[in-house]
Amino acid sequence: MSIDAAESSSRPSPAAEQSRSGSEGANSALILVDIQPDFLPGGSLAVGEGDRILSGVQQLMESGAHPLQVATQDWHPPNHRSFASNHEGAEPFDEITLHGHPQVLWPDHCVQGTAGAELHPELPWQHVSAIIRKGLDPAVDSYSGFRNNWGPGGSRPATGLSGLLRERGVGHLVVCGLARDFCVRWTVEDALEEGFDVTLLWDLTRSVDPSGDEALRTELSDRGARILNSTEMAP
Repeated sequence: MSIDAAESSSRPSPAAEQSRSGSEGANSALILVDIQPDFLPGGSLAVGEGDRILSGVQQLMESGAHPLQVATQDWHPPNHRSFASNHEGAEPFDEITLHGHPQVLWPDHCVQGTAGAELHPELPWQHVSAIIRKGLDPAVDSYSGFRNNWGPGGSRPATGLSGLLRERGVGHLVVCGLARDFCVRWTVEDALEEGFDVTLLWDLTRSVDPSGDEALRTELSDRGARILNSTEMAP
């Protein structure tokens, strides 16, 4: 886990009861989760329709509504324990137990230094103030932008994102990216646990397994996240 400087510089109601959001501004940050070629069509761990979020994300990044923008970036070594290729006889999407918790085995993806691990070249990353690289430890997976998954000691070490946001006086997060049912979900859940107000832009995310989307939307809303489409954000 690491924080890299970029090249440039009360409980919410359920989504069905919410109106247009007006909570953007100086105390708001845009969190861009793992928008990398390996998670888009043609990538090694492609998320269906993942490319359909790019235009909306670009507009959001260029809108000027979020003075602070932070990207997360999967950045795995080739020998990462979450890769099926590093377990004899295993296939991608098999599940094992790792450090006492369920672990999906993935196709090799976002390997450090490869084109598929780079932030997507079509997006204006010059607006991003910091990049949180995660998944660097070969023994531990890292879905959330806030904390790694469980390690050998049973803990989930922090990435430093929470401290960065609090130092900037941020209280509200707007979250988008990939994949909705893994890294986006864990990032939203951890943000809520950290006490941040969270808006998830549903149309600017996609899932590995869309069949669980309805249940996921209900669960995150019940936990306190605002679930909106980007068109519902206040201009």
